[in-house]
Amino acid sequence: MKLISLLLAGAALAATAVSAQAEVRFGIMNEAYPPFFAKDAAGTWNGWEIDLMNAVCAEMKETCSVVDVSWDGLIPALQSNKFDVIWSSMSITDERLKTIDFTDKYYNTPSKLIGPKDGAPGAAPEAVAGKTIGIQVSTVQSEYFKAYFAEKAEEQTYQTLDEAFQDLASGRIDYVFGDAIPLSDFLKTDFGKDCCADMGDVADDPAVLGIGIGGGLRKDDAALKAKLNAAIAAVRTSGKYDEISKKYFTFDVYGK
Repeated sequence: MKLISLLLAGAALAATAVSAQAEVRFGIMNEAYPPFFAKDAAGTWNGWEIDLMNAVCAEMKETCSVVDVSWDGLIPALQSNKFDVIWSSMSITDERLKTIDFTDKYYNTPSKLIGPKDGAPGAAPEAVAGKTIGIQVSTVQSEYFKAYFAEKAEEQTYQTLDEAFQDLASGRIDYVFGDAIPLSDFLKTDFGKDCCADMGDVADDPAVLGIGIGGGLRKDDAALKAKLNAAIAAVRTSGKYDEISKKYFTFDVYGK
């Protein structure tokens, strides 16, 4: 009887351990990045990427939570086990793959420049000669700047896009360079409409800009990667992906 009791107690402890590990913690940047994620008045994260996370978690039949940290702290926080997957519009690039792994992509959009409302459109290196370009730190756009714009223009880095938008509107910089969707969303705001305009998309370079947005994972987390990939595929196949996307976009956000 003692042996049976010990075995039952051990099984209960094992079940508790499995249950405790079942929650998947999703790491996101701790600033608003509409329409992908932003906090509402109650302090709850909402947005396209949050809705997709919830759909993926439902497919995996897992309980999920959100952990928010600074953008440039996401990879260190993942590696120190503060959460399990980066779910924060992070591009899959060869450089990042040296450090972390990724799920399959779950969306892909171009990168663009925005500038003053009376500025001449153009996103080629010749168009930005002698100008100052605002870019969020630790982004693929910063790497793109080094590869294509560094000999022509000056880079001004920011911790957040909002800071860059403020400086663009006040004339302290000439352009902001970033992902097309949040920049386009800024141009739709009253503030953005008054000050700024779309200068155009830059020429694509997958080697620098990546092959799409995926969930960032620790290198040894193959089991979670397989579960997430299966769930992402199921959400797309079921039509749930399109259902979510239509709430936020008028185009196919999954991209090429």
